[in-house]
Amino acid sequence: MSSRIGIVLAALLVLISATVTWAGGSEPLAKLHEGKATCADCHGSSKKISVDDSEKGVNKNCVGCHGTLAEMGKKSQEEVNPHKSHLGDINCTACHHGHTASWAYCLSCHPFDMKIAGAGATPTKATPVAKAKKRAEKVDIVVIGAGAAGFTAAITAHDAGAKVVIIEKQPITGGNSMLAAGGMNAAETTFQKEKGIADSVDLMYKDTMTGGGNLNDPALAMVLAKNSAGSVAWLTGLGADLSDVGRMGGASVNRTHRPKGGAAVGAHITEVLRRNAAQRNIDIRVNSKVVKILEDKKGRVTGVRVAGKHSGEYTINAKAVIIAAGGFSANPERVAYYRPEYKGMTTSNQPGATGDGIDLGTAVGGDLKDMKEIQIHPTVAAGSRTLITEAVRGNGAILVNHEGKRFVNELTTRDKASAAILAQKGQSAYLVFDDGVRKSLKQIDGYFHLNLVQQGATLKDLAAAIKVPAETLEATVASYNKGVDDKNDAEFKRPDLPRALRTAKYYAIEVKPGVHYTMGGLKITTGSEVVAKDGKTIPGLFAAGEGTGGVHGKNRLGGNSISQTITFGRIAGENAAKLARNTRP
Repeated sequence: MSSRIGIVLAALLVLISATVTWAGGSEPLAKLHEGKATCADCHGSSKKISVDDSEKGVNKNCVGCHGTLAEMGKKSQEEVNPHKSHLGDINCTACHHGHTASWAYCLSCHPFDMKIAGAGATPTKATPVAKAKKRAEKVDIVVIGAGAAGFTAAITAHDAGAKVVIIEKQPITGGNSMLAAGGMNAAETTFQKEKGIADSVDLMYKDTMTGGGNLNDPALAMVLAKNSAGSVAWLTGLGADLSDVGRMGGASVNRTHRPKGGAAVGAHITEVLRRNAAQRNIDIRVNSKVVKILEDKKGRVTGVRVAGKHSGEYTINAKAVIIAAGGFSANPERVAYYRPEYKGMTTSNQPGATGDGIDLGTAVGGDLKDMKEIQIHPTVAAGSRTLITEAVRGNGAILVNHEGKRFVNELTTRDKASAAILAQKGQSAYLVFDDGVRKSLKQIDGYFHLNLVQQGATLKDLAAAIKVPAETLEATVASYNKGVDDKNDAEFKRPDLPRALRTAKYYAIEVKPGVHYTMGGLKITTGSEVVAKDGKTIPGLFAAGEGTGGVHGKNRLGGNSISQTITFGRIAGENAAKLARNTRP
């Protein structure tokens, strides 16, 4: 780099640093790197400083100097290791910013006291997007959202011969799918057959309809059940491990598939989908937001308008668009609009779940279904946004109130369990389990890592730790254990009794209901086509995942979400690719 260019870049750095504000009083990383690195070390030696929206070039240079995320994780001695988490392999710039305050992405959900160089006291507001440009691109299919539904649709469409691009507004991929814990429901799978579990498509359909109060669209519920085993097989073919089979609330039999040992399903599936997308060189753009779906005069979808963090607005022309941008549980104003009684309630969702995809669909005439059906999950760790998976209860944990008494069938549907907890003193309860349950489910160890668990060598010690009457708690557990021995939960009619609680130590997590899932969204056909208010489909527009309505009715069963995203993601990708092939000149 010539000295003149270096002087210009250095001057520009000083100018940017002087004009950008940040929270907390700490200087941003660009300022902290002065004297150690030049602008060119991060941005390259071009005369024109340019950063792509996904910030790949900058991240490559970060890694070249500091090492990979995995290597950074090995160096860390902190109790909570920000470089080794369920988020997987994400960009350095998801947390570390050059010209604005850095902010650990973990803090979007977790209340860690986390130190980060160049950090502010609060998250930096979104960077203003540059002015619109005349730039235009052309692909076969645009997928909006990089969660499990979006990845699945993109991979399916790519494998059917389509040129695909995924647009994701967040700085990382994964969406809510990355946070999914319990598992993936499926009926008549090879894993069930290997374990001697008798299940059927009709039984899964019946459970889904019953759990949803029969408000579900029957045709969509049947598609979910009928294609579930195929979706498990598809994921397995991509390299996923779904060999462990358990049960979650509302299911008649064990049909919740997850990795061996009961590890969290979402992080595992997300990593598998990311890897497969990378192997196919699918174009994935983060820090990019679709602001408009484009149509021609006949109402056919022709592409999207994208606002890139660095590149500004531009157009992508396409033969089909798939909306896979999730629900709106992290949009408190919208939640309160539809369900005023949930105003101020915490959410278990990642910050990008604000309903943007639903808005994009309605802007081009898409109809909505079941928008008032919002699920609160009964077991969010009190004082946090961390979901305690239903699989903990499925593996034998019980719920007790502040008096130390059981008060509900732990595997009833989520709406009923949540209502039961809210009726207790303090509107919270304790999830109580023993070392046997802990060892049966690998992901429980993560709750210890997050300091969410109270423990005791005996039930009396545990009672003291959580401040409930010891004699009552001991009697409660003894009564439950007798039910396990007798194979009959006389008091609450719990259908499954997997194990007694007799193996010390004993543990408890205080839990409260939190906004978890929005069952409503864009109305779709069984082919994942978006339906307009006049009942006709919108040509070229498809949708899959949580941003659609009708599959779950008034209440989603645990384990049906991942099943929905994979099944309808595959359908959307296949049908969008077919449309693209048929419209080629």
